[in-house]
Amino acid sequence: MSRSVHVPVGIFDSLRYGFAQVATVPTPFGDVVYVSGQVAWDAEQNVVGAGDIGRQLSKSLENLSVALASVGAKLDQVGALRLYIKQSHLHEGKAISGALKAAFGDNPPCTTWIGVPNLAKDEFLIEVEPSAVFLARNG
Repeated sequence: MSRSVHVPVGIFDSLRYGFAQVATVPTPFGDVVYVSGQVAWDAEQNVVGAGDIGRQLSKSLENLSVALASVGAKLDQVGALRLYIKQSHLHEGKAISGALKAAFGDNPPCTTWIGVPNLAKDEFLIEVEPSAVFLARNG
């Protein structure tokens, strides 16, 4: 059994950069789904919400939702998130919390906030990395 790579429609195609947005690994009981860290890029690689960490987090979570949907999973199946937050914006907890509450409501995943000096592009203020998601095999 080997890993399968998925290219979700609606988020940028990362294969030309040497990584997959979504990969599934089969197990005897179902598939384990891995999703690359998501940032506030639209499908054409334009930054959404420049300078606005709340909007960037919302777009990142939107991208995560699209990535998960490409393999039949949903945001509410994510058990944990790691948020890589540009250190210069760690003080914006209210905006970050607001975006998380808007996406997850009263059923949020476990979340770790990690301050980093930089992300892949200077305009990115936050990156979302989900834990693996398990899709049980029917039958």
